[in-house]
Amino acid sequence: MQTKLSTKGQVVLPSQIRRKLGLRTGDPLDAKVEHGSIVLTPRRARRLRPRIVVDHITGLPVLSVSGDVPPLTNKDVHEILSNFP
Repeated sequence: MQTKLSTKGQVVLPSQIRRKLGLRTGDPLDAKVEHGSIVLTPRRARRLRPRIVVDHITGLPVLSVSGDVPPLTNKDVHEILSNFP
């Protein structure tokens, strides 16, 4: 994948990389030079958030998560349901 450096010194990370690492706007990254290469490392792994989606087979709302997600707390469930229409 290729990207360009802007006149302000900014680089856009390709969307495939952002999705794979779960990066979002404002996430902190550490930058360093190793053996002539620029290395960007997310400061901390983003906690994957469960979300409610409509099941394409039943049409019913279901929780959707991916990866290694920690157990839901009551607070998590309340927050998810408060954002559901």
